[in-house]
Amino acid sequence: LQKLKDDLEMMLSVVQLKNKQLKEDLIREQQWHEEQEQILDTLTEINEEAKTKVQQLSKTSSTAAAFQELQNKVLKIRKYKEQLLGALGEFLEEHFPLPETCGSTRNKRSSCIVHLQNHIILVFQTLIGQLMSMPHEPYVTINDSFWPPYIELLLRYGIALRHPEDPSRIRLDNFHM
Repeated sequence: LQKLKDDLEMMLSVVQLKNKQLKEDLIREQQWHEEQEQILDTLTEINEEAKTKVQQLSKTSSTAAAFQELQNKVLKIRKYKEQLLGALGEFLEEHFPLPETCGSTRNKRSSCIVHLQNHIILVFQTLIGQLMSMPHEPYVTINDSFWPPYIELLLRYGIALRHPEDPSRIRLDNFHM
């Protein structure tokens, strides 16, 4: 019995030692497992951040591509606008030449155009003033201060009418809505 008791005590101490080692191993394995979970969580976060960055870059690249496409369209529209303005300028020079008093340089032409725009406004102001001040006699006598191509334009498009008896007088046409 004593021998059995000693053997069992020895066995108990061996089992307790083994149990203690297993507990230490279990604690180490749990710590390792927690570290691995933290690493996995960190890698998952990094992966998600990378995916969002890739999506943002793809959006940015698509936005950049769309921006580039819009810039190309704007350039095409500007070129087309320049072509239209050139064609309009040629048309105006052909059909509505500037008076001989205007020079051919660009600055003189632009100042002359501004002068002619002011002049046509004065023509309209004169015609409207005559119509309002004397509705029974709305005709204005055309003199050299009126530029003939503009007078022809007003007559051609029905904005002004010639006097039935005196072709050197015009008036505004009646506009009824």
